[in-house]
Amino acid sequence: MKNIRFHLGFISLAILVTCLYLFAPIMSFIEPLLFLKAELTGAYSNYLIFSSFEDTYYKGNEWWRLITPIFIHFSITHLVFNCLWVFVLGQQIELKDGKTVFVLLMIISAVIGNYAQYLDQGAHLFGGLSGCVYGLFGYAMINEFQNQKIIYGLPPAIYIFMIAWLVMGFLGVLRLFGFGEIANFAHLGGLISGVFFAMIIIIFKNSILKKNGKN
Repeated sequence: MKNIRFHLGFISLAILVTCLYLFAPIMSFIEPLLFLKAELTGAYSNYLIFSSFEDTYYKGNEWWRLITPIFIHFSITHLVFNCLWVFVLGQQIELKDGKTVFVLLMIISAVIGNYAQYLDQGAHLFGGLSGCVYGLFGYAMINEFQNQKIIYGLPPAIYIFMIAWLVMGFLGVLRLFGFGEIANFAHLGGLISGVFFAMIIIIFKNSILKKNGKN
């Protein structure tokens, strides 16, 4: 267990799923990974008719779909960008704060980011690790702010850049520069989940320190 690097597991799954989809674009392959259950239509089953949230989760019990869209990317550029940040920042969080914290952070960011994107856009095709990446940044930012020092090896300007990138996405600036459709609410949901997760961890650690201090 000690030798397992969970950040590499997330990266490997994203690379595998994306490469298989990009080089063999068969919708039936990624359908089980989509946020909503979908019916394949068309001559080559390349078109999707999405089911409702209720049919997917409450009736179908396909709860894994809350997480699995993070492994789907629709371009190599998007895949490389996200995997790079999971490798750089995710590795630091896993090493410094533990595997459990890292995995929980990734899962919570995935669920909240994906659900936030669904609430904003409804039934549509989306995916990517971006929400988790923002979750990592939110978590790291709060921890470093609380401790007043660099913990994860990133300069403070990176946090400013990522928040600016998020704002530009909401303003439509990124679309004007040819970045295509941006999952803005997935980014925002991931960031918020990372921030609150860090706050919960800090409160939990402080309560343990106070308890040990009294003893």
